[in-house]
Amino acid sequence: MGGTQHRAYIGSFSAGGGLGITVADVDPGTGALTAVHSTDAVENPSYLALAPGGRVLYAVSQNDDGAAVALSLADPARPEPLGPPVPVAGAAPTHLALALGHLLTANYRSGSVTALPIAGDGRLGEPVSVLQHEGSGPEPDRQQGPHAHGVHADPSGRWALGVDLGTDSVWVYALDAPGGRPVVHHETRLWAGSGPRHLVFHPRGHRAYIVGELDSTLTTCRWDAETGELAPIGTTPVAPQDSESVNFPSEAAIAADGRFLWVANRGHDSIATLALDATGDTPALVTTVDCGGRRPWDLALHPSGRHLYAANEGSGDVTWFDVDPTTGELTRGGAIPAPSASCVILG
Repeated sequence: MGGTQHRAYIGSFSAGGGLGITVADVDPGTGALTAVHSTDAVENPSYLALAPGGRVLYAVSQNDDGAAVALSLADPARPEPLGPPVPVAGAAPTHLALALGHLLTANYRSGSVTALPIAGDGRLGEPVSVLQHEGSGPEPDRQQGPHAHGVHADPSGRWALGVDLGTDSVWVYALDAPGGRPVVHHETRLWAGSGPRHLVFHPRGHRAYIVGELDSTLTTCRWDAETGELAPIGTTPVAPQDSESVNFPSEAAIAADGRFLWVANRGHDSIATLALDATGDTPALVTTVDCGGRRPWDLALHPSGRHLYAANEGSGDVTWFDVDPTTGELTRGGAIPAPSASCVILG
């Protein structure tokens, strides 16, 4: 079966022997990847994001003196920096999101979220706000203070949500505040010791699913885009209860029709398939499959919904899977080398 040509952009940790950013062609029928170019223009690119229309690629550099970089995709196979890295006034940025004319970065070590303005040509300006989190959690090794791990724009475009592993909470930011700078609107506390890492929204926008890195669960929350209120409903295990593996889930992906959700498990080294009911309130663990490597750091769903990709940081590869449209279950298709892979996105 043919289709539109897509490309995959793979980030990798330079400090671990990664190549920086690798571009791969995506076979329109099988979903197979073929690497065509790599650039070390960004050091330790932990996460990537594409601008609408695919003209610009953004990356965060996960260093102590964290920075963000905009790269032109005038040639989609050869990203080229649009100017030098821009400091984010935060340490070890791990994630990023595009939201209402800003690039938002989640700065893990400093426990903050930074907003950088985006110019008309895609270039980044200096930070206009740094939203500092406060608090801690019960796990002494990981929650001695705030650790912003993910930042996500909500489907309405009015809000962004910062997921903080250190404070066991999600911080909601208003994007349309006076002055055009994101401001803190609300903090939602989750279960103590859960260590929230990243989230995905239901396609209908009424639910958010939050990956708990420290308790190996998925927390379901009601999301009200009118008021900007997030309310936890319950949790679901994302690995078998009888597993002896110490497990740290990393990322989630959700089907466009809202029927299935997948979570990457590091330690168990698997990808969990969860089924969602019509309400979206009760994810149910269906099965897990081997991730095809070790320590899956990120997941990405093909725009067609027929293939899922896992960036396996530990084994240094990106594996792709065929998605069963009836059950959501995964069948391994193949893999390409990607040393110290941190993320994979498709455009």
